[in-house]
Amino acid sequence: MPQNAAIVGGGTTEWGARDATWKDLAQEAGKATFDDVDGIEPDDVEGLFVGAVQPERFAFQSHVAPLTAELLGINANKMIARTELACASGQAALRYAWLAIAAGQLDVALVLGVEKMNLGQEYMPEMQSNMTNVLDREFDGVNGLNGPSHFAQFAQRHMHEHGTTREQLAMVSAKNKNHAAETDFAQYRKKVDVDDVLDSYPIAPPLNLLDCSGITDGATGLLLVSEEQADEIGAETAAYITGSGQSCMAGNSINNLPSMTTWPQAREASQEAYEQAGIDDPLRDIDVAEVHDCFSISEIIEYEQLGFCEPGEGGQFVEDGRSQLDGDVAVNPRGGLLGCGHPLGATGVSQALEVYRQFAGAVPSARAVAGDPETGLIHNLSGSGSVHSVMTLARDPQ
Repeated sequence: MPQNAAIVGGGTTEWGARDATWKDLAQEAGKATFDDVDGIEPDDVEGLFVGAVQPERFAFQSHVAPLTAELLGINANKMIARTELACASGQAALRYAWLAIAAGQLDVALVLGVEKMNLGQEYMPEMQSNMTNVLDREFDGVNGLNGPSHFAQFAQRHMHEHGTTREQLAMVSAKNKNHAAETDFAQYRKKVDVDDVLDSYPIAPPLNLLDCSGITDGATGLLLVSEEQADEIGAETAAYITGSGQSCMAGNSINNLPSMTTWPQAREASQEAYEQAGIDDPLRDIDVAEVHDCFSISEIIEYEQLGFCEPGEGGQFVEDGRSQLDGDVAVNPRGGLLGCGHPLGATGVSQALEVYRQFAGAVPSARAVAGDPETGLIHNLSGSGSVHSVMTLARDPQ
């Protein structure tokens, strides 16, 4: 019989432009993770999964999973791997750890997402060039497409087809950055309002500077264990993984995407996760969602594709306050990518840690989800938006 798998704690580094190496970040997050969980030591870890996108380019280091095991004093004697799926690398690491525990191969796994991206202002062209590697470099890259310009296309088309406004985009960013102001590890901790977003520097119209996530150094870890192991260590709170879905349609190149206003991949991945978790109505059945707001338009489209509202209604959804902490579903209470930053391999792991902490009541009251959250969701897109990954979590096992 499949085993239930539970997140029983985790830890994170401070995120931002850090005067720290890739190794430093891995060690900081690893120590914080073990410090957070009583009853589990490095010697107890049977499997290690490291989400890391481009250590070869940013840190000139490959084979990072064994390196991490050595740094943390772990003998991963049953399973060890590094996962790379661009911006979804952290969730991919968590998914593989979950599957290994569900299959009975492991009882205790450490999941660590790590990315060192800031190399100094003198290396900004290289840093930006590295980011375009997740696109088809020979086709999309040479035509000048990068993150902001590509997602500006989504925003322009969504505005054209559905009447989404510039102010509604800014509402997403203001909401998330204000949540991040209450998050102790976030890269951006300054409160802003809609006018601040609208008045910020134009990057790729209609996206301004505050509509875009940052270039971030950071790492986050989680300890994932079987239900039996969770009981053995007396875990007071756990976040059980109840469903997971992924979808990739039509390849990777931007010219092959099925739409510029919808992500059917996200809808397909979420439906797979919902079916596994027994979720019939995500708006009713999900209390907290951490979604991939790499740009403000992303969150609006994700409201629609994850089933929180109908296609074309995402702008109105945020304007009506339905994604606020006391709304229909609390979206990005830690501040999302727009507020926390986006250390690529660490983002999905941090999202899952946030859901766990919301379940445990271990977040500042200023950004605590209203009520007593019992169900959660994490979502990542990767590459050109061609791949979407969704995972559902609950305080109680199925």
